[in-house]
Amino acid sequence: MDDKVKEALTLFKSEKYEDALKIFFELQEEDKLNPHVYSNIGLCYSKMGQDERAEENYLKALSIDAGLAQTYINLADLYYKEGRIADALELLQQGAYELPENVGVLHYLARFFIEDKRYTDAIDVLDKILDLSPENPDAYWDLGMVYFELGDWNSAIANFEEVLEKLDNNELAYFQTALAYEANDEIDKAISNYLKAIAVNDKFIPAYKKAATLFMARGDIDDAIEYFEDYLKFDIPDEEKNSTEEILVSLRKKKQA
Repeated sequence: MDDKVKEALTLFKSEKYEDALKIFFELQEEDKLNPHVYSNIGLCYSKMGQDERAEENYLKALSIDAGLAQTYINLADLYYKEGRIADALELLQQGAYELPENVGVLHYLARFFIEDKRYTDAIDVLDKILDLSPENPDAYWDLGMVYFELGDWNSAIANFEEVLEKLDNNELAYFQTALAYEANDEIDKAISNYLKAIAVNDKFIPAYKKAATLFMARGDIDDAIEYFEDYLKFDIPDEEKNSTEEILVSLRKKKQA
């Protein structure tokens, strides 16, 4: 059986899903109560766009073994693709009940809560993930995004700072932290993080405009001009380019006054 499984998985990875299915069907005949076979059949059908058959086999796998974490995740992905958020939530809540310490299933549940705007439930699950996995940057990121959505800037900042401690040189994390500081009216810290995003990735276009705009608001005309000029070097829409050039004209006049 092991050799057949390896052959089927090799075919699957090569995107030869029908050929992989043939082998999985043979394995199914040899062991009709093997949940992994049903789960793999479901995955093949899913890749082939046959969602109904995929769902049927995923559910069969879970009926045999309710502890298959990846099967919950795969079926939740299928439900998401079909817009069946309520079904995904019900499935993942069952998965979290069966596997209360599985971070993968819990994180999927949290993200579906976020998708459904059930932010309090999402926070509860993300806090549980951090109890199980205190160094998990993805959980801190999602918590930060939830608190940002709720307008709790201090909590958002605290969680984004945790992300920055755990991920080196991540321009998106610096940028999102800067957005939270800006929303909290901490302009100096916002500028600092926008500049760090640029230092990590000098092609991270949004950070240039944000930094320039805050320099302008703070009255730092030279710095504002520098970053608006850098922003104009990128391929931005003509309307955006024209409005930026108008700002630069105004700033240069202020500088000369």
